[in-house]
Amino acid sequence: MAAFAGASPAAAILSGARVAPPSLLPPPPPSSSIQLPRRPLSTGPTSRQLISDACRFPSLRVRASSSEETPGAVQVDDLVSDLKEKWDAIENKSTVFLYGGGAIVAVWLSSTLVGAINSVPLLPKIMELVGLGYTGWFVYRYLLFKSSRQELARDIEDLKKKIAGSE
Repeated sequence: MAAFAGASPAAAILSGARVAPPSLLPPPPPSSSIQLPRRPLSTGPTSRQLISDACRFPSLRVRASSSEETPGAVQVDDLVSDLKEKWDAIENKSTVFLYGGGAIVAVWLSSTLVGAINSVPLLPKIMELVGLGYTGWFVYRYLLFKSSRQELARDIEDLKKKIAGSE
């Protein structure tokens, strides 16, 4: 037990030594010897101040009410029913799961790749410069002039038509 005199009680207990019961320990120091600064529990306005503010600004009174049909609940119900209809309209549900799983794997793989590139010294700064250069080129090529903005809009509409299959 003498070997554990400087050790913590947890280390002494784990090593199998006996520790004195709490009744044999010296009493804690009196609470009057520890002086902590006192702060108010709440830093916000008191209820008296809130009532006086309500009397000063009678036009700002608010009344809460509840109704059984809220617009948010109706939108959620419509959304759920619309999703059920679309899910029932899908013929090959396994393809949806396959594409969803592929998308999750692609996000995970790209996150891993970006983390690996980020750990190489100096490469993240070079990639930032490449991104900045490409952004500058894109702004100059497609956004700076009115004719190029119209061209970009036409290209986006053509792409939408190709994706939707209406072309």
